[in-house]
Amino acid sequence: MLIAQLTDTHLKPGGRPAYGRVDTAGLLTAAVDYVNAFVPEVDAVILSGDLTDTGSAAEYAVLRPLLDRIRAPWYAVPGNHDRADEMRTAFGNVVPYVDAADFAACLIDHLPVRLIGLDSSVAGVPWGMVGGAQLAWLDRVLTAGAGRPTLVFVHHPPFETGIGHMDVQNLKDGAELIAVLRRHPQVLHLACGHVHRAIDTVLDGVAVSIAPNAAHAVTLDLTLGGPSTFTMEPPAIRLFRFTPPRLLVSHLAYPGRFDGPHPFFDATGGLID
Repeated sequence: MLIAQLTDTHLKPGGRPAYGRVDTAGLLTAAVDYVNAFVPEVDAVILSGDLTDTGSAAEYAVLRPLLDRIRAPWYAVPGNHDRADEMRTAFGNVVPYVDAADFAACLIDHLPVRLIGLDSSVAGVPWGMVGGAQLAWLDRVLTAGAGRPTLVFVHHPPFETGIGHMDVQNLKDGAELIAVLRRHPQVLHLACGHVHRAIDTVLDGVAVSIAPNAAHAVTLDLTLGGPSTFTMEPPAIRLFRFTPPRLLVSHLAYPGRFDGPHPFFDATGGLID
């Protein structure tokens, strides 16, 4: 089974460039084309937050037709640039959001690996929080699905990356989230977005990753007090390959046009010199 993670697409009203220079609509279109053409077929796509730049209805109106081009079933959870209520309105007929007043989480329960999307958005602030009610819901859902391999998605990462201006926007209750996940050994991975870079770590035995961005990257600056900047690095997405009973492998995939593929061996089977 293949699961593609797209994140931080930052669509603007009318498809305008983000931050005055990033063609987020065009780059998302290229990422969708890549996912649609991938062999073997992708089985599900998760968008892990910051789908829009301000969370306006106009932005979701631009985004929805682009997402409807995805051939695989797709699901989405909010980030700090989103509005959970607008996402419910825009995507509620596609994404199985739970019936909860305080959070727009979703559970995809019919696939070989269970997918859980959490809502870490907090209105009006850049940092994230899952919150007690959603953590309790997550604990119940994981208890009910004990023994079933599970992949969890949330926008904000629960750890410091060394990129200071992003670390101050982390998940405020990340330790509490990891504590819940640790109680349920069927959880294979926690996949995040927000930082616009590919980053991996292990927290108290829980494997955690951050997906890169299919548009602009946050500049890799690990200096103390480094500025908040972005760089137009090659766009990338994350692909998860699940093999029963519990093997989950993560790949980085680059939707751009590159020279190749080229063979290593000639027609006789010899290594090309």
